[in-house]
Amino acid sequence: MRVLGQDFPMDIWISFSKFIEQYRELLKSDNELLRNRASQILKIVEEYPELEEGIREEKRVQELIPQIHLVLEDSFAQILQNNEIKIATIPFHNSVLKSSQRYKNIIEAAGEGFEPQIKNMNEDHYYIMGCSIILGSYYNYNIDFKRPFFYDIPDAMGIMRHYRIMYNGDFIDVIKTDKAKDITKEDVAELLDNFDNIDIWKEKFPPHSWIFKGVVLANMFDVTADVSLSDFKTSLIKYDKTQGDFVGSFQQIFRAIFNLYEIKVGFSNYNHETGALERVPFKNIDSYILHDRYSECCNTALCKGTYHYLFEESTYFAISDVKKHQKLGVHEQMYKNLIAQNINSAILAPIKSDGKLLGILEIVSPNIHELNSINANKLQDVMPYLVDSVLRSKAKTENELELIIQQECTSIHPSVHWKFKQEARRFMRAMVDENPVSFREIVFENVYPLYGQIDIKGSSDARNHAVQKDLVLQLRGIYKIIDKLMESDPLPIYEQLKYRTSRYIDSITEQLQVDSEQKILDFIKKEITPLFKHLQQKNVELDSLINEYNETLDTVIQTVYKHRKAYDESVMLINKKMAALLDQKQDEAQGMYPHYFERFKSDGVEHNMYIGESITKQDSFNKVYLYNLRLWQLQVMCEMENAYYQMKKELPVALDVASMVLVFSSSLSVRFRMDEKRFDVDGTYNARYEVVKKRVDKSKIKGTDRRITEKGKLVIVYSQRSDETEYIKYINFLQSKKFLEEEIEIVELDDLQGVTGLKALRVNILYHTNEKEYYTYEDLMKELN
Repeated sequence: MRVLGQDFPMDIWISFSKFIEQYRELLKSDNELLRNRASQILKIVEEYPELEEGIREEKRVQELIPQIHLVLEDSFAQILQNNEIKIATIPFHNSVLKSSQRYKNIIEAAGEGFEPQIKNMNEDHYYIMGCSIILGSYYNYNIDFKRPFFYDIPDAMGIMRHYRIMYNGDFIDVIKTDKAKDITKEDVAELLDNFDNIDIWKEKFPPHSWIFKGVVLANMFDVTADVSLSDFKTSLIKYDKTQGDFVGSFQQIFRAIFNLYEIKVGFSNYNHETGALERVPFKNIDSYILHDRYSECCNTALCKGTYHYLFEESTYFAISDVKKHQKLGVHEQMYKNLIAQNINSAILAPIKSDGKLLGILEIVSPNIHELNSINANKLQDVMPYLVDSVLRSKAKTENELELIIQQECTSIHPSVHWKFKQEARRFMRAMVDENPVSFREIVFENVYPLYGQIDIKGSSDARNHAVQKDLVLQLRGIYKIIDKLMESDPLPIYEQLKYRTSRYIDSITEQLQVDSEQKILDFIKKEITPLFKHLQQKNVELDSLINEYNETLDTVIQTVYKHRKAYDESVMLINKKMAALLDQKQDEAQGMYPHYFERFKSDGVEHNMYIGESITKQDSFNKVYLYNLRLWQLQVMCEMENAYYQMKKELPVALDVASMVLVFSSSLSVRFRMDEKRFDVDGTYNARYEVVKKRVDKSKIKGTDRRITEKGKLVIVYSQRSDETEYIKYINFLQSKKFLEEEIEIVELDDLQGVTGLKALRVNILYHTNEKEYYTYEDLMKELN
C-alpha cells in the first residue's frame, strides 16, 4: 500500500503479527477464557494467513474488515466505546481499520465526506517522519522528531474542536529490502544537519525501499480548551487589530473556550481623563454596552450592580437573564442597549492592571442563561493574557496619537529627525544617571535657504466681495419679511427696522467697509432673529416667509453662506491641489539630496527649504546640490502654475495666482524654537531674510504702483549680481524646455523697511494642456474662457 499517493520510504503492509504472537502466548495461560479467545483468533488467522503475513492491497483490506474487527476486538473494550476516542490505523494514512463509537460520532457530526487531516504536516515532513521510524526501530538511533499531532474536527455546531493524537507503535515491524541502502554513522550525522533538505533524505532512504509491517493504535484526547487558550495568546501577539478579521478569529476562539457557538465578543475602553467608556479605535470591534454611541459616562453606561462589581470589587458581572435584570432596574440604559441588540445573557469583565481599569471585556449571547456566573470562571485562564495585550494596545495607541500630533501639529522633518533623536538620547542618559538636564535647542549652522510661494491674487478683495453679496442676499430676505409684516401690522418700530435694513443694503451694495460686516451681523443677531422667532407664531403667511428665509441660512453660523462658501471652497481646493503636488515633487527632490522642507497653507501655499552639510550629517555636501535644488524649485513652481490653471475652470470662484521665489545668496543658521515648535533663522543678520520673506510679495516695482508679483509671471527676487547671473542660466534652461517664455524682465523694487537694493527677474510662464501645447497667459485665458 502507498501512503496517500505520496513518495514514502516504506511500503505499507497491514499485518497483525504482533497481536497474533501475543494470542499464541495466551494459549499457555491458566485462564480458560483467555485460551478460548486465543484459539478463536488463531483459527481466523489459519483461515486468512495474510492477516499475519501482511496485506498489501487496500481492496483486500476492505474485504477482510470483518476478520480485522475480530482480531482487534480485545483492543477496543466494549464498555469504553462511548468514552474513548480510539482508532486502529496505519501511520500517515487516512484508513481507519476499526474505531470506537465515540470517534464515529465525532466524524459523523463533522459532516458528510469529512476526512480528518493531521495539522501542520507537509509531504516532506511525512517522508522524514518515515525515515525517523526506520532509524529508531531498525538502527536504534534516538532521532527525536516527535511532535504533537492534532486533528481539527468541527462539531455539530460548527465549533472547531482540537484532538491530540497519541500513537502506540508496539505492533509494528520495520523490514529492510534489497533496495534499501546501508546507513552509516556518517550518513546519520549528515542527516542531522540537513533536516530541511528532502533530497538528502531521499538519497539515503530511496522511496519504497523499506517495509512497514503492522498497525498502530491511536488514542485521541479533546484538548480544545488548551489549544484555544494557546491560540488566544498567539492571536493577541500576532494579529493587527486594524487589519484582517481579527474579531472573527477572536470570537471563534472564545466560542471554543466556552463551547458556545452563538456568543460574540466586544470591548469598551476606559478613559481615565473623562471617566467614560469609549469604543476602541480599531475596525470591527464592537461595544455592546455602548451600542450606537461612541462614548458614555460610566455612571450612565453601566447599571449600579455592574459598576459595583467592575469598579469596586474588580471582578466580573454575569447577567444570565437580561430582561429579568431590566425589570429590577427599569431605567438602566445598559439593559435597554443589550435588549436592542437581542442580547439575553452576558458576562462583563474588568480588564485591570495595577489596580487601574483599562477597559471592559464584553461576552454576549442571544440565548437566556447561556452565559452565567458558573462559566464566567473560564475567564480566569484568559484575563492575564488579555491584560498584557490591552496594555500593549494602549501603549501603541498612545504612541500613534503622539505621532499624529507630531505629524499634524509639530512636524519634525525626516531630514533633521536624526539630530532630535541624538539630543533625546543624551537627555535620556542624563535622566538615568540622575544628572540635571534640559533639552537643548537644535541648531543647524551654515545652511542655504530657499523660499517660494504661489499666492492667490486679490484674495482679500474676492473674500470681501463674497461677504458683500451674502449680506445683501440676507438683508433683502429680511426686508421682504418686514415689508409683508407692515401690511397687516404697520407699527413705527417695524418701519424703523425696514428703513435700517434698506440703508444697510445701500451702504454695502457698492463697497463693503471694514466695520460694516460686524455691524450688520450684530443688527441681525440682536434685533432681527428674536423678532422673527416671535413673528412665526403670529400668522401662517409670515411663518412660511420666515421658514423660507431660514432655509437660506447656514445651519452652523446662521447667516447666508453661499458666495463666501464658494470662495472658501475655491481657496481650499487650490491649497489642497498645490500642496499635494508640492509634496509629491518634494519626495522626488529628497531622493536627489536630503534637505529640510516645510510648507504652509493660507491664501496659497508657501514653502521653506534649507540645504547644507549640518543637515545631512555626512561629509557629502557640495554646492552643486544647492544649484540643483534651486533649478528644481523653479521648475516645480512652473508645474504648480500649470496644474492650477488646468483646474481653474472647475473652481466655484474663478481666482488667479501669482508665483514668487526669494533668493538669499549667503548661508545662515536655523534654530528650532521650542516654544513655537518650528524652525526659525538664528541671529540678527539672518533675521533680515525673514523680514524680506514677510514683506516682499506686497512690494512694488520702483517708480510704479504695480505689484512685483503678477499673474502669469514667475518672479525671482534677489539682491546680488551673482544671483542674477545664476538664475538667468536656470531661466534659459527652462525656456529651452518650454516652461518659460523668451523675454526676461529685470526690475528694481521699492525699498522695504530696513532692506534696500532688491531686484527681480520676471518672466512669463508657458502654460500647456494635456496635449502638451504651450500658451502664454493671455492665450491660456482665452482657451479656458
